[in-house]
Amino acid sequence: MALCLKQVFNKDKTFRPRKKFEPGTQRFELYKKAQASLKSGLDLKAVVQLPPGESINDWIAVHVVDFFNRINLIYGTMSEYCTEKSCPIMSGGLKYEYRWQDDSKYKKPTKLPAPQYMCMLMDWIEMLINNEDIFPTRIGVPFPKQFQQVCTKILTRLFRVFVHVYIHHFDSIINMGAEAHVNTCYKHFYYFIREFSLVDHRELEPLKEMTERICH
Repeated sequence: MALCLKQVFNKDKTFRPRKKFEPGTQRFELYKKAQASLKSGLDLKAVVQLPPGESINDWIAVHVVDFFNRINLIYGTMSEYCTEKSCPIMSGGLKYEYRWQDDSKYKKPTKLPAPQYMCMLMDWIEMLINNEDIFPTRIGVPFPKQFQQVCTKILTRLFRVFVHVYIHHFDSIINMGAEAHVNTCYKHFYYFIREFSLVDHRELEPLKEMTERICH
Protein backbone atom coordinates (compact mmCIF):
# COMPACT_ATOMS: atom_id res chain seq x y z
CA MET A 1 0.00 0.00 0.00
CA ALA A 2 1.33 3.44 -0.90
CA LEU A 3 2.51 5.54 2.02
CA CYS A 4 1.36 9.08 2.62
CA LEU A 5 3.36 11.86 0.99
CA LYS A 6 5.12 12.93 4.21
CA GLN A 7 6.29 9.36 4.82
CA VAL A 8 7.45 8.85 1.25
CA PHE A 9 9.29 12.10 0.69
CA ASN A 10 11.81 13.26 3.25
CA LYS A 11 11.75 17.06 3.15
CA ASP A 12 15.26 17.18 4.59
CA LYS A 13 16.47 15.74 1.31
CA THR A 14 15.32 18.58 -0.91
CA PHE A 15 18.16 20.19 -2.81
CA ARG A 16 17.11 23.69 -1.85
CA PRO A 17 14.86 25.37 0.73
CA ARG A 18 11.30 25.55 -0.51
CA LYS A 19 10.39 28.82 -2.19
CA LYS A 20 7.37 30.23 -0.35
CA PHE A 21 4.74 32.82 -1.20
CA GLU A 22 4.33 35.79 1.12
CA PRO A 23 0.99 35.70 3.01
CA GLY A 24 -1.34 38.53 2.04
CA THR A 25 -0.09 38.78 -1.53
CA GLN A 26 -2.18 38.01 -4.61
CA ARG A 27 0.31 35.27 -5.51
CA PHE A 28 -0.26 33.64 -2.10
CA GLU A 29 -4.04 33.76 -2.58
CA LEU A 30 -3.70 32.20 -6.03
CA TYR A 31 -1.45 29.51 -4.59
CA LYS A 32 -4.04 28.71 -1.90
CA LYS A 33 -6.76 28.55 -4.56
CA ALA A 34 -4.67 26.14 -6.68
CA GLN A 35 -3.89 23.95 -3.66
CA ALA A 36 -7.54 23.87 -2.58
CA SER A 37 -8.57 22.72 -6.05
CA LEU A 38 -5.93 19.98 -5.96
CA LYS A 39 -7.08 18.73 -2.58
CA SER A 40 -10.75 18.81 -3.55
CA GLY A 41 -10.29 15.85 -5.88
CA LEU A 42 -11.22 17.80 -8.99
CA ASP A 43 -10.09 16.50 -12.36
CA LEU A 44 -6.48 17.65 -12.87
CA LYS A 45 -7.35 18.91 -16.36
CA ALA A 46 -9.84 21.29 -14.74
CA VAL A 47 -7.50 22.25 -11.90
CA VAL A 48 -4.88 23.73 -14.24
CA GLN A 49 -7.29 26.01 -16.10
CA LEU A 50 -6.91 29.74 -15.54
CA PRO A 51 -9.51 30.94 -13.00
CA PRO A 52 -11.83 33.66 -14.36
CA GLY A 53 -10.46 37.15 -13.92
CA GLU A 54 -6.95 36.06 -12.96
CA SER A 55 -3.72 37.08 -14.67
CA ILE A 56 -2.17 34.33 -16.79
CA ASN A 57 1.35 35.38 -15.80
CA ASP A 58 0.51 35.23 -12.09
CA TRP A 59 -1.06 31.78 -12.63
CA ILE A 60 2.02 30.54 -14.49
CA ALA A 61 4.37 32.03 -11.87
CA VAL A 62 2.55 30.27 -9.03
CA HIS A 63 2.73 26.93 -10.82
CA VAL A 64 6.37 27.25 -11.89
CA VAL A 65 7.40 27.82 -8.27
CA ASP A 66 5.14 25.01 -7.01
CA PHE A 67 6.45 22.55 -9.59
CA PHE A 68 10.02 23.53 -8.73
CA ASN A 69 9.29 22.72 -5.07
CA ARG A 70 7.57 19.41 -5.85
CA ILE A 71 10.09 18.13 -8.39
CA ASN A 72 12.96 19.26 -6.18
CA LEU A 73 11.41 17.16 -3.41
CA ILE A 74 10.98 14.11 -5.65
CA TYR A 75 14.54 14.24 -6.97
CA GLY A 76 15.97 15.03 -3.53
CA THR A 77 14.48 11.77 -2.30
CA MET A 78 15.81 9.84 -5.29
CA SER A 79 19.24 11.46 -5.24
CA GLU A 80 20.94 8.75 -3.18
CA TYR A 81 20.25 6.35 -6.06
CA CYS A 82 21.45 8.81 -8.71
CA THR A 83 25.23 8.99 -8.52
CA GLU A 84 28.04 9.85 -10.91
CA LYS A 85 28.75 6.13 -11.10
CA SER A 86 25.17 5.00 -11.82
CA CYS A 87 24.34 8.00 -14.03
CA PRO A 88 27.56 9.32 -15.64
CA ILE A 89 25.52 11.38 -18.13
CA MET A 90 22.20 13.16 -17.79
CA SER A 91 19.98 11.06 -19.99
CA GLY A 92 16.60 9.51 -20.60
CA GLY A 93 17.53 6.04 -21.78
CA LEU A 94 19.87 5.40 -24.69
CA LYS A 95 18.09 7.71 -27.09
CA TYR A 96 18.04 11.00 -25.17
CA GLU A 97 20.98 12.88 -23.70
CA TYR A 98 20.71 16.28 -22.05
CA ARG A 99 23.65 18.68 -21.97
CA TRP A 100 23.93 21.66 -19.67
CA GLN A 101 24.30 25.23 -20.89
CA ASP A 102 23.98 28.52 -19.02
CA ASP A 103 25.15 32.09 -19.39
CA SER A 104 28.15 31.82 -17.10
CA LYS A 105 30.22 28.68 -16.52
CA TYR A 106 28.91 26.50 -19.34
CA LYS A 107 28.46 28.66 -22.42
CA LYS A 108 28.39 25.66 -24.74
CA PRO A 109 26.22 22.52 -24.27
CA THR A 110 28.29 20.30 -21.96
CA LYS A 111 27.98 16.65 -20.93
CA LEU A 112 27.59 16.33 -17.17
CA PRO A 113 26.82 13.45 -14.81
CA ALA A 114 23.13 13.47 -13.87
CA PRO A 115 23.68 14.58 -10.23
CA GLN A 116 25.80 17.53 -11.33
CA TYR A 117 23.26 18.47 -14.02
CA MET A 118 20.51 18.38 -11.38
CA CYS A 119 22.50 20.63 -9.02
CA MET A 120 23.16 23.13 -11.80
CA LEU A 121 19.48 23.03 -12.79
CA MET A 122 18.12 23.62 -9.28
CA ASP A 123 20.63 26.44 -8.68
CA TRP A 124 19.67 28.05 -11.98
CA ILE A 125 15.91 27.85 -11.35
CA GLU A 126 16.29 29.12 -7.79
CA MET A 127 18.26 32.11 -9.07
CA LEU A 128 15.53 32.93 -11.62
CA ILE A 129 12.50 32.60 -9.33
CA ASN A 130 14.21 34.77 -6.70
CA ASN A 131 15.01 37.46 -9.28
CA GLU A 132 12.51 40.31 -8.80
CA ASP A 133 13.10 41.48 -12.37
CA ILE A 134 11.79 38.15 -13.69
CA PHE A 135 9.38 36.97 -10.97
CA PRO A 136 8.19 40.28 -9.45
CA THR A 137 6.36 39.97 -6.12
CA ARG A 138 5.60 43.63 -5.42
CA ILE A 139 2.11 44.88 -6.27
CA GLY A 140 2.01 46.93 -9.45
CA VAL A 141 5.34 45.68 -10.79
CA PRO A 142 4.73 44.11 -14.23
CA PHE A 143 6.20 40.87 -15.49
CA PRO A 144 8.96 41.27 -18.10
CA LYS A 145 8.07 40.72 -21.76
CA GLN A 146 10.16 37.54 -21.90
CA PHE A 147 8.51 36.04 -18.78
CA GLN A 148 6.71 33.19 -20.52
CA GLN A 149 9.83 32.36 -22.55
CA VAL A 150 11.80 32.04 -19.32
CA CYS A 151 9.07 29.82 -17.84
CA THR A 152 9.11 27.63 -20.94
CA LYS A 153 12.84 27.07 -20.47
CA ILE A 154 12.40 26.30 -16.75
CA LEU A 155 9.53 23.87 -17.36
CA THR A 156 11.31 22.19 -20.26
CA ARG A 157 14.30 21.49 -18.04
CA LEU A 158 12.11 20.33 -15.15
CA PHE A 159 10.44 17.89 -17.53
CA ARG A 160 13.87 16.33 -18.08
CA VAL A 161 14.00 15.52 -14.36
CA PHE A 162 10.82 13.47 -14.81
CA VAL A 163 12.37 11.78 -17.86
CA HIS A 164 15.50 10.78 -15.95
CA VAL A 165 13.65 9.69 -12.80
CA TYR A 166 11.05 7.62 -14.65
CA ILE A 167 13.49 5.92 -17.03
CA HIS A 168 16.46 5.36 -14.71
CA HIS A 169 15.04 5.29 -11.19
CA PHE A 170 11.49 4.00 -11.46
CA ASP A 171 12.32 0.84 -9.49
CA SER A 172 13.34 3.04 -6.56
CA ILE A 173 10.06 4.96 -6.79
CA ILE A 174 8.11 1.69 -6.66
CA ASN A 175 10.19 0.33 -3.76
CA MET A 176 9.45 3.48 -1.77
CA GLY A 177 5.72 3.21 -2.41
CA ALA A 178 5.85 6.58 -4.17
CA GLU A 179 4.58 5.62 -7.63
CA ALA A 180 1.07 7.06 -7.18
CA HIS A 181 2.40 10.36 -5.81
CA VAL A 182 5.00 10.81 -8.55
CA ASN A 183 2.42 9.93 -11.20
CA THR A 184 -0.02 12.51 -9.81
CA CYS A 185 2.68 15.17 -9.78
CA TYR A 186 3.62 14.28 -13.35
CA LYS A 187 0.01 14.39 -14.55
CA HIS A 188 -0.54 17.77 -12.91
CA PHE A 189 2.65 19.07 -14.54
CA TYR A 190 1.78 17.57 -17.94
CA TYR A 191 -1.78 18.94 -18.03
CA PHE A 192 -0.50 22.38 -17.04
CA ILE A 193 2.18 22.64 -19.71
CA ARG A 194 -0.26 21.37 -22.36
CA GLU A 195 -3.03 23.74 -21.25
CA PHE A 196 -0.77 26.75 -21.90
CA SER A 197 1.49 25.24 -24.62
CA LEU A 198 4.57 25.89 -22.50
CA VAL A 199 6.79 22.99 -23.61
CA ASP A 200 7.49 21.95 -27.20
CA HIS A 201 5.87 18.60 -28.00
CA ARG A 202 9.22 17.24 -29.21
CA GLU A 203 10.59 17.56 -25.67
CA LEU A 204 7.78 15.27 -24.47
CA GLU A 205 8.75 12.35 -26.73
CA PRO A 206 10.83 10.37 -24.17
CA LEU A 207 7.74 9.78 -21.98
CA LYS A 208 5.17 9.67 -24.79
CA GLU A 209 4.06 6.05 -24.25
CA MET A 210 3.79 6.40 -20.50
CA THR A 211 1.96 9.72 -20.83
CA GLU A 212 -0.60 8.18 -23.18
CA ARG A 213 -1.15 5.45 -20.61
CA ILE A 214 -1.61 7.57 -17.48
CA CYS A 215 -2.85 10.93 -18.84
CA HIS A 216 -6.19 10.09 -20.39
